[in-house]
Amino acid sequence: MNLPNQLSLARIVLAPFLVFFLIYSPSRAMHLIAALIFVAASMTDVIDGYIARKRKQVTTLGKLLDPVADKLLVTAALISLVDLGRCSAPAAMMIVGRELAITGLRGIAASHGIVIEASNLGKAKAFFQSLAIFLLILYVESPYLRWSGETVLWFAVALTIYSGYDYFKVFWTQIKEA
Repeated sequence: MNLPNQLSLARIVLAPFLVFFLIYSPSRAMHLIAALIFVAASMTDVIDGYIARKRKQVTTLGKLLDPVADKLLVTAALISLVDLGRCSAPAAMMIVGRELAITGLRGIAASHGIVIEASNLGKAKAFFQSLAIFLLILYVESPYLRWSGETVLWFAVALTIYSGYDYFKVFWTQIKEA
């Protein structure tokens, strides 16, 4: 198994630890650890893609594993934050719903031999989702961090919805051409 795939697996392994430190360890120090776990896991997403492309180590396993790892990390974080009362349930539902819909869409496209690449809009969406989650993990006793996290979260929701629409538009265009 190559390094990019190992990094994707690391994201999957880190997700339960993130949940543990958020939900079952309510102290401020444990939430700081959760924030560090989230940042480390998020960075593996950037690093694994870079290494896979640079070293020409893009694999079928990696194409499947990477998005699953991303969705698992974001979903675990959002559900934990909803449970803690730090994240709006509708916002989390819209983000998770879009992620599942696009994963399904990519699967359908792949069955037709079509690859829908991540767009810059999708990358921006992922960045703002991660930033919002990070701020909401850290918000303990800071109204500024809470306000910032919620503001960034709703911006991420808007990007999430728009990028989802964009993926569906690309999908239908490519299906019609095929």
